[in-house]
Formats: sequence, structure tokens, C-alpha cells
Amino acid sequence: MLQGFKDFIMRGNLVELAVAVIIATSFGAVVTAFTDVLLSLISKIVGGPPNFDSLVLFADENGDGVPLGLFLTALVTFLIVAAVVYFFVVTPYNHLQERRAKGEEAPAAPAADVALLTEIRDLLAAQHGTK
Repeated sequence: MLQGFKDFIMRGNLVELAVAVIIATSFGAVVTAFTDVLLSLISKIVGGPPNFDSLVLFADENGDGVPLGLFLTALVTFLIVAAVVYFFVVTPYNHLQERRAKGEEAPAAPAADVALLTEIRDLLAAQHGTK
């Protein structure tokens, strides 16, 4: 029973998934910090952070209405985070993949066992041809 649990825990994809979650959590903190830097720069330029929370549509005399501002603030924050991820992660990664693809045009050397079997085949063919 414990061996089955050990096999489950040590399964490759489970360990890889755990590492991915840990890396993603750390990366999320980096993206959040960089987004905060961008929002600070925007607030210095504009005179305040982009905050539309007080924007309300169809407000009555009490100020109650459709709180569109909350959605707009979340949308702007999402677009900033998406831009950070795209321009600082996706684009460099795509360029790296293109560079690797260009370098892999030469065929890879065969594995050692395949090379040995090929050599044996060639030797047997040479012996057969000389007899």
C-alpha cells in the first residue's frame, strides 16, 4: 500500500506539475510587482492611478446604478498584466524558439546503440559480400 503511494508521488508528471505550480506562483509575484511599477509610472504621468471604480451608469438620485467602473478598472489591470506577460515572456520565448529551430537543421547524431548496430550490419554485409 505504501509502495503504491510512493509510486504515485514520484510519478514524473506529478512532480513536474508541482514544480510548475511553484514556479507559476513565484512568476505571478514578479508579474504583479512589474505591473505595480507600470501603474506607478502611469499614475505619475496621468496624475493618479487608473481607477474607474466610481463610474456608475444609470445612476438615480441616491447614486445607485450599474457599477461599470469596477469592470473597467479590472479590465485595465488585466490588459496591463496581459501586455507585461506578452511582451516580456511570450515574445522573448518565441524568439528563443525560432533561434533553436534554426540551429537544429543538421540531423542529430544517432544514439550509441543505433550506431553500434549500424556498424555491425555494415560488417556483416561486407563479410557476406566477400565470401
